[in-house]
Amino acid sequence: MTDTHTHLYDEAFDEDFLQALDWAGEAGVGHFIFPGIDSSSYDAMIRRASQAPDRISTAVGLHPTSVDSNWKNELAFVENRLAEGGWCAVGEIGLDRHWSDAFFREQTEVFRTQMLWASETGLPVIIHVREAHDTVFSILDSLREKGIRMRGVFHAFSGSPETYRRIRSYGCFRIGIGGVLTYRNAGIADTVRDIPIEDIVLETDSPWLTPVPHRGKRNESAYLAIIAARLAGIKGLSVEEVDRITTDNARQLFNLK
Repeated sequence: MTDTHTHLYDEAFDEDFLQALDWAGEAGVGHFIFPGIDSSSYDAMIRRASQAPDRISTAVGLHPTSVDSNWKNELAFVENRLAEGGWCAVGEIGLDRHWSDAFFREQTEVFRTQMLWASETGLPVIIHVREAHDTVFSILDSLREKGIRMRGVFHAFSGSPETYRRIRSYGCFRIGIGGVLTYRNAGIADTVRDIPIEDIVLETDSPWLTPVPHRGKRNESAYLAIIAARLAGIKGLSVEEVDRITTDNARQLFNLK
């Protein structure tokens, strides 16, 4: 399996990073994608990825919650890193009004700019959106009108079938399904019935969004197996089928070897 969104470079794994990789491998996870956040987390991400380069791919981007008064410098940092090449995606990028909308206008500019950079470099995007879907769609509408080609993944998806269909209208977008799928009364459990397995990739977002029965504890990439089993049950597929199809989806989207 491929964990298409994991922050194993977070300080939560400072004491046992390599062990966490081993646990994930024992659970059937063979590849990991590290999304970028901002310049402050960059060194840790690169350092951790260098410890298992054949198993880890990295993305670069400015996370919406990292957009503040220093956003222009942070955006320049992303631009400079992109020019160096070697990335599997631009991300994690997007819009987030959950914690604060003090810099929401700047968020929209940062998001639009990074979407354009992704198109120019031929890379997929990893999109984070929280309490801002209408604005995200408005930006994507404007890009589509200008003929901008778009592809990527909507990370931590928890929307409706209608939202899924809107997303697919923009191009080759996959839906990132994680631990929320295991939560009691989670609406995404109903939505995934209407999402073809060919449009789904698996993710943990570790160390956050821990699946049942481990909620309240640090999330692990090893728990991707729990998410895969839950998805298999909903879809009426074997875990092996879910593994094969979602891994192929990830390889194609992120150009993984």
